[in-house]
Amino acid sequence: MLTDIGANLAHESFEHDYAEVLQRAAQAGVGRILLTGSDLDSSAHAVAQQGRREGLELYATAGLHPHHAADWGEEHARRYAEYAAQGNIVAVGEAGLDYFRDLSPRAAQRDCFAAQMEIAAAHALPMFLHQRDAHADFLAQLDPWLPRLPGVVVHCFTGLREELADYIERDLYVGITGWICDERRGAHLLEAVVDIPDERLLIETDAPYLLPRTLRPRPKSRRCEPAHLAETARVIAQARGVTPQALAAQTSANAARLFRLDAARARPA
Repeated sequence: MLTDIGANLAHESFEHDYAEVLQRAAQAGVGRILLTGSDLDSSAHAVAQQGRREGLELYATAGLHPHHAADWGEEHARRYAEYAAQGNIVAVGEAGLDYFRDLSPRAAQRDCFAAQMEIAAAHALPMFLHQRDAHADFLAQLDPWLPRLPGVVVHCFTGLREELADYIERDLYVGITGWICDERRGAHLLEAVVDIPDERLLIETDAPYLLPRTLRPRPKSRRCEPAHLAETARVIAQARGVTPQALAAQTSANAARLFRLDAARARPA
């Protein structure tokens, strides 16, 4: 069984064939999907969709992506805290810092990041984090919170090997996407992925983004979906010198441990 720890299924591209997307995922060996909440609407969608659907267990996260950090307000804090208190989410996020696009002022990003870590710590939930071109500030802000957080995953890791070493030193989980399948941008990950300890590796699609370029035959659509996780797992397994089955088992066990996934959380929809 594969576990996709990050899929943006609230994206408009899934509106017309949502059920079929889930069915294809199940047929491809995916058993669990974490639906990413990156703003109020997508977080509400994730919470509403959690449960058992189309042969899958769906779980929700809720957070505000750094791109939208300038929108942070009382409504976000209230809603996310309610989701956490009611047991509707398995992690807080997607949260973090993004200095690559700077779609929100950096000061607003840092304030938003801190507010979400406070919610996670108060409710003993792990963090689902995003970092791009903000490594030093990201660690400086995260480090004081680590003793109060039950776990952290840096999702969609695409950075330098030196950055990865910092995450490993802090015992963080690391999520790898189809970026590793991109011969233009992801070749360095094929070398770096071997550095991740077995018990800290997670895999994800970040659907609808980052379609694995190694897929054959190539899909007509550029939309990535959870069914494509199997290809990312194959490439990672080859790089690490293990079987895809062993990688699936290890990463699913890691996801279950970090997010405390169990039958009680995957309620019938």
